[in-house]
Amino acid sequence: MLKSTIESLNKNFGIHENAIELYEKAMADIRDEFRRYDEIREYNQLKVLDAFQKERISESHFTNSTGYGYGDIGRDSLDKVYANIFNCEAALVRPHFVNGTHAIGAAMFGNLRPGDTMLSICGSPYDTLHNIIGISSNKNIGSLIEYGVKYKQVDLTDEGEIDLEKVVSELKKDKTIKFVHIQRSTGYGWRKAMLISDMEQIIAEIKSVRKDVICFVDNCYGEFLDTQEPTDVGADLVAGSLIKNIGGGIAPTGGYIAGKEEYVTQASYRLTIPGIGGECGSTFGVMRLLYQGLFMAPHVSMEAVKGAIFCSRIMELAGYEVLPKYNDQRSDIIQAIKFNDKEKLIKFCKGIQYGSPIDSFVQCEPWDMPGYEDQVIMAAGAFVQGASIELSADAPIREPYIAYLQGGLTFDHAKIGVLIALSKILK
Repeated sequence: MLKSTIESLNKNFGIHENAIELYEKAMADIRDEFRRYDEIREYNQLKVLDAFQKERISESHFTNSTGYGYGDIGRDSLDKVYANIFNCEAALVRPHFVNGTHAIGAAMFGNLRPGDTMLSICGSPYDTLHNIIGISSNKNIGSLIEYGVKYKQVDLTDEGEIDLEKVVSELKKDKTIKFVHIQRSTGYGWRKAMLISDMEQIIAEIKSVRKDVICFVDNCYGEFLDTQEPTDVGADLVAGSLIKNIGGGIAPTGGYIAGKEEYVTQASYRLTIPGIGGECGSTFGVMRLLYQGLFMAPHVSMEAVKGAIFCSRIMELAGYEVLPKYNDQRSDIIQAIKFNDKEKLIKFCKGIQYGSPIDSFVQCEPWDMPGYEDQVIMAAGAFVQGASIELSADAPIREPYIAYLQGGLTFDHAKIGVLIALSKILK
């Protein structure tokens, strides 16, 4: 780090001198780790470029449709670009999805019927899905369970792995299981994200027992972190958010669903209504941003990964337990830091907010956020509100007080944000 950079960090951000020492040690340790991710980034950039060229994308696709949105060529061609990238039959990419949870919910409601059973094989799903399923304390809100869909889950093993033996046992004894939910990312858990290679083995085992079940993957935070996506290794359906990896920090809103055409179509009927599905929906002039964000996504996703690797190493050197380790293979952009201390957790998140380009002057506080059962603190001074591909950190206020850092449009900003957050704790 340049002397002038250190002086600026001290003067403008009050960086603790111990944080600078840890920075130097961390950077020396992590440089070799970046090589593998640079190679993945390069491959995925070529894949995205190829998809754009195959669909002959031109300026005419940056449309601004209104009303019903019939025949919006930008919208319909973007679906095809996504299907090409995910190596699958169909995709539904829309600004009308308000978040990743909405896209996941449409996939669930579209493909489950009364009497069917949904099986979660990664333990309890991400918190915001509990209301959709009907396993939260909220009642009478139109959950899957209210509509007669049953729910089961197989908890992870003590090592944080999928208990495949129990999964197979459930599939054999319960013929009502139609939808198997696989969560790629850690969510608010203390486990590693699921690698594509592990997902391939698990899906193959499931299909050997029951070919009729839908293998669905919550792909949030995981796009472009491998040379393959879940649909390349047998997943029937995936869903995610455009303000995470795949939006490249440019998409202003939205989500996607991709996979087998019949399942994508059924999901589209829950985004709009049966019989219309994806045929309607004006795009409000955002198509250029969705295309451009997708094109940038392989690079931006890897900038976020590098920030997570740096955070992992420097926080470990500072004495905190981290998951994954800096040299672990990654399958999402999330970095978990266990503080075992409520106040340190809150200080860390406030430090990330202070290091943001937007709303750096704001003090984030724990609050009762919609969709969560515990209070949540969220640091996200982002150009796109809540965009977790931008540098952010959030945590449910519950023991053992784990912060989940993600994002960073540039590695340099991610480093600075983490240094500021660490300094808040050291002081």
